Amino acid sequence: MVGPISEAERDAGNRKIKLVLLAIVTASPPLIALQLDPSPIQLLAATGAGFGLGLVVVWYLGRLAAEFAGSGPRRRRRR
Repeated sequence: MVGPISEAERDAGNRKIKLVLLAIVTASPPLIALQLDPSPIQLLAATGAGFGLGLVVVWYLGRLAAEFAGSGPRRRRRR
């Protein structure tokens, strides 16, 4: 029988999920822009915008997940 996962394993898994989601959202606008034959500056702008949007999405979903878990925003210890 498998026991419950530790908090460290849960944090590592959540971090991986956040990074994958951030990568997907960051890559979407430049891929869409490639269909319109953008200049390098436009492609860079689309990548930057996607990264900013990805940060907002990851932040929002993290807050939403904490709310559903009933724990509210977790306070992290400073190292």
